[in-house]
Amino acid sequence: ISKKMTYEFIIRIFVAAVLGGLIGLEREYRAKEAGFRTHFLVALGSSLFMILSQYGFDTPLTILQKTSFDPSRIASQVVTGIGFIGAGIIIFQKNVIRGLTTAAGLWVTSAIGLTCGAGLYILASATTILVLLCLEVLNVILQRFGTRNISVTITSKSKDNIKGIFKLMKKESIEVYSYNMKERNVSGIHTFAVTMELKMRRYKYETILFDIISKFEGTELESME
Repeated sequence: ISKKMTYEFIIRIFVAAVLGGLIGLEREYRAKEAGFRTHFLVALGSSLFMILSQYGFDTPLTILQKTSFDPSRIASQVVTGIGFIGAGIIIFQKNVIRGLTTAAGLWVTSAIGLTCGAGLYILASATTILVLLCLEVLNVILQRFGTRNISVTITSKSKDNIKGIFKLMKKESIEVYSYNMKERNVSGIHTFAVTMELKMRRYKYETILFDIISKFEGTELESME
């Protein structure tokens, strides 16, 4: 391989790392499971594997002319390998699946790296822009119109207050998936603690919950996640 080709290969992995890093920065900003370094390395490694797949076996092919050559083999194994990384990012916690978008982002980042490795810079750049637009625009839409699952623990001195909270939640179209109520007796003070799994609109969900709870005296929001 000539020096000119070597420089071209360096440019390819550099562009791949930069484009992957841009997606990683967005994920890092959102405090997701896989951030800048993960996306940077996935894109860089994928690009390198693509280059290796295309040009790494020229010598043995020259010596053994009857050897079969399929440049897609290594690339296909890269896609399989990224599947394992993506599976490790996906978390099932408290009836909620987290990390699917980040796992999909890693998968696309790998494809961008392979595309840069093949020298298709414009296609890779266009894909990166579309990925970033998808992540950011979708985030804005979800914040305004989407829903989210929340686990909250509320304490109250009265069961009637808890019933009132359920009624107001129903009026606000808040879905209650499950709840568990326990009685507490601390230093002679008798209270009820209710842990609920809720589904509600993302838009100002904290304000809505605080407004509901503030209407009942002796009721507090103990935790929310």
